[in-house]
Amino acid sequence: MEGDTFSVLGNNGTQIDGKVFQTFQKSFVQVQNILDQNRLLINEINQNHESKIPDNLSRNVGLIRELNNNIRRVVDLYADLSCSFTKSVDASSEGDSSGKATHKRSKPL
Repeated sequence: MEGDTFSVLGNNGTQIDGKVFQTFQKSFVQVQNILDQNRLLINEINQNHESKIPDNLSRNVGLIRELNNNIRRVVDLYADLSCSFTKSVDASSEGDSSGKATHKRSKPL
């Protein structure tokens, strides 16, 4: 069934294309992985700061840069998600207003 297009019925009765849903799901997993990594970075940064050891404090510079880059990646992923969502809603509303029947298979979550 790989690559099949199917519709997922949302809570409010709207249908979401399966490929769009998979893209959203993949992006949210990426975001969660980055946030998990950020939690570890923040813990290490805090430990280094509390230790007051010069080498650990110097290491924090790189860790904070990595943290900032991760935050940028999360922002970019959310921006991409927002654009994808807007496009899918626009495409869905165009399909609904055209009066054409859509031949998509419904598949429960």
